Amino acid sequence: MKYVILGAGPAGVVAAENLRKADPEGHVTLVGGEAHPPYSRMAIPYLLTGKIDEQGTYLRKVDGHYDTLGIEYLQGAATKVDPDNGTVTMQDGHQVGYDKLLVATGATPITPPVPGLDLAGVHHCWTLEDAQHIAARAKAGANVVLMGAGFIGCIILESLVERGVNLTVVEAEDRMIAKMMDATGGEMLKSWVAAQGVTLMTSTKVTGVADDGGKLKVSTDKGGDLSADLVVVSVGVKPNTDFLAGSGVEIGVGVKVDDRLQTSVENIYAAGDVAEGPDFGGGFQVHAVQPTSVEHGRIAALNMAGSDAKYRGSLIMNVLDTLGLISASFGHWMGEDDMAVMMDHDHHRYIKLAFHGDHLVGALSLGRTDQIGVLRGLIQSRIKLGVWKDRLKKDPSRIAEAYVACSQG
Repeated sequence: MKYVILGAGPAGVVAAENLRKADPEGHVTLVGGEAHPPYSRMAIPYLLTGKIDEQGTYLRKVDGHYDTLGIEYLQGAATKVDPDNGTVTMQDGHQVGYDKLLVATGATPITPPVPGLDLAGVHHCWTLEDAQHIAARAKAGANVVLMGAGFIGCIILESLVERGVNLTVVEAEDRMIAKMMDATGGEMLKSWVAAQGVTLMTSTKVTGVADDGGKLKVSTDKGGDLSADLVVVSVGVKPNTDFLAGSGVEIGVGVKVDDRLQTSVENIYAAGDVAEGPDFGGGFQVHAVQPTSVEHGRIAALNMAGSDAKYRGSLIMNVLDTLGLISASFGHWMGEDDMAVMMDHDHHRYIKLAFHGDHLVGALSLGRTDQIGVLRGLIQSRIKLGVWKDRLKKDPSRIAEAYVACSQG
């Protein structure tokens, strides 16, 4: 059996390793699109701060790991998939044959239609090469403009602050991390970041970047220009699916898959940031976090090797540390009318619980490092709350008591 995996991120690497376990005689080919060994993008901010070196970003640290497992590693990018003939055409023109194919090609940063984003000194923070360019310009005292204060943007924000730059963040939404925090939590996070010397401009768009005699002039729709030595763009990502055109694989936001991670085309599977798969609430979405990618890779590999492994769906979940303030979101905290809220503005602490019937279905938390796992457990276990629903509505901080009491029946 010939297995081909396109993409050497967490989903692809875990899939390759699990395929080798499940089918010791099969031929496993892992295809990576970059010149570096497979690495974790989530480790790049730690590389920028000097906490790890480049090798520290690698997903597997042992030299010869893939050779030892009998996994063939190829560098290149796919341009076409032909399911009828079971082939993948690579960028250099050669073809790779497969019996089972896993698409784990991840995502690519979005470049908004803003003039000047192709200038030297403007970079995404997505690859090891990007990190090298950013490190060269983000010296202590440098003026840096960061476009975007979403989840990835906030991770980059922290690494830039640790490098000692003068940082201005420009965010088009009315708050930070708009997809994982409501207006109250976003405003509390903004005040926390501002108190640590970061200039944050929300409800503001960058309209252009121009060369200004060795500096970069950044214009916004609020008037006035910002002078920068470096501009970092972090306004979102899009799944890498273009090479699947004409393959018959159904594409929505990402590659649509079922609860076995199989696509609409027989013998083709998808996993990780490229896959639009089942979520815990019964819908389908792209859930671009590393734990989901790892579980996707494992489940897809088992099914490719002939097992019948069902993916139960990913819980929408994000936990973020922004300059020491922990924010977390779980499940469906939007769209429910039955809520409980507790906040302490002075200490940047906030809890919001969302209920549907007798269940906790979503939660937001800010300023807490404890009980985050309990919140996840209450939602993911679908525990019936009974009398504890009213108790939580009166005091949302009693989540640990509620979990222990309800899980014990």
